[in-house]
Amino acid sequence: MNEIEVKPVQTRREKRLFLTFPWRIYKGDLLWVPPLLPERAKVIDPARGLFFKNGYAEFFIAWRGREPVGTICCAEDLAATRGRGHGECMIGFFECVEDYAVAEALLGQAEDWARAHGLTALYGPYNLDRDDSRGLLMEGRDRPPVVMCGHTPPYYAEFFERFGMGQFGGDGLAYAISVDLSTPQVQRMMRLAEKIRSRKNITVRGGRLDEWDGEIDRILELTNKALAHFPDFTPWPREAIEGMVAPLRDVVDPELVLFAEMDGQPVGWFPGVPNFNEILIHVNGLRYPWDYLKLLWYSRRKPQCVAIKSVLVLPEYWDTGVAVLLFDEMAKRAAAKGYMWADLSITGDDNEDTYPLATHMGAKIYKRYRIYRKQID
Repeated sequence: MNEIEVKPVQTRREKRLFLTFPWRIYKGDLLWVPPLLPERAKVIDPARGLFFKNGYAEFFIAWRGREPVGTICCAEDLAATRGRGHGECMIGFFECVEDYAVAEALLGQAEDWARAHGLTALYGPYNLDRDDSRGLLMEGRDRPPVVMCGHTPPYYAEFFERFGMGQFGGDGLAYAISVDLSTPQVQRMMRLAEKIRSRKNITVRGGRLDEWDGEIDRILELTNKALAHFPDFTPWPREAIEGMVAPLRDVVDPELVLFAEMDGQPVGWFPGVPNFNEILIHVNGLRYPWDYLKLLWYSRRKPQCVAIKSVLVLPEYWDTGVAVLLFDEMAKRAAAKGYMWADLSITGDDNEDTYPLATHMGAKIYKRYRIYRKQID
C-alpha cells in the first residue's frame, strides 16, 4: 500500500479538489447538506475571505499515491490571540476516508504546522468561522442539520480521540421546539410575557435593514457584553460579526430578527432565519450549471423550520424577563408566517441559562456537537 503524504494546496486544480473532496465522503448520505461551492471558495480565499482580515491559514490534502484521501485546514485566529499572549492552531475542513492512518497523518501535519508557527495547541474543528459547522456531530443522525450546523461521520470522533485530542468545553446542543401556540408550554409562556409587559418598559422590534451598520454595531456590543462572563471568552471583532450576518442580508426576514429594547437602548437580540438547508440539500452545492435550475425550483418551497442561532441578553437584564418576551414574540411571528418548528442552536451544555428556559418551553435536544483540543508539548 502506498504511503500517505500530506501536501499543501498550491494549484488551482488542487484548490478545486480540496473544495469538492467532501462529496467523496458523504456520497449516499441522505442527511448531508452540501456546502455552496461559490461561497466556500470565497471563504478560503485570502483575498476575499473575512477570516483573513484577522488571521492566516494553510490548506492541505492527504494523498495515497495519486488518490486524495483527506483534507485539513490549519489556521491562527489572531483576533482570538489578543490578550492571551499565545496562539493556538484552529483546525477545520477536516474530512477523511475511514482509515485512522489518514486521520493521523492529517492531524500530525496540523501539529507540525502549529509548532512551526509557535502555537501551543490544536483545537476545532471550525471552518475558519467559530459559528460555521462547529464541532463534530456526536448525536442526532435522524434529520439533516439546519443552517450553519455541520454533519460528520461517527468515526471522526474516534479518530480525534485516538490521536490524543480531548473534549474542549461543553458540548454544543441543538434544540427543537414546535411552533404551536396552543401547547401548554407556549400558553404558559404567553401568560408570563403579558405579566412582564405590564410591569416592565421593555419593547421588542424587528431588524432594520436600512440601518445595517448601526444594527451590526448593536449586535457586536450585545455579543461581547452578554458572553463576557464565560471563561476564556475572547471578544468578537466587528469583521467576524459582519461576516456571520452579511450572507443573510438579502434573504433574511427582518421581522424575525428581534431586538429587545429598554428605554430605547438594545438589551437583547434573538435572530431567526429560514432554514435554507431544506432547499440547499437538493442543489448539490451548485457544483454544476444545472444545479442552479434546481435552486430556482426548490426556492419556491417555504422552509418549515426557523433557525434561531443566538439568544443574547445583557447580564444586568437577565432577571427582567427580556428572554421570555423575545421567545414569546418569536413564537407569535413564526406561527403567523407558517413555520412548523424552530431550531435553537448551538448553545453549550454548560450554559446554565439556556437549558431551563428551553426545556420549560418544551424544547428537546436533537443534536449534540463536540469541540476537541490537544495541548502541544
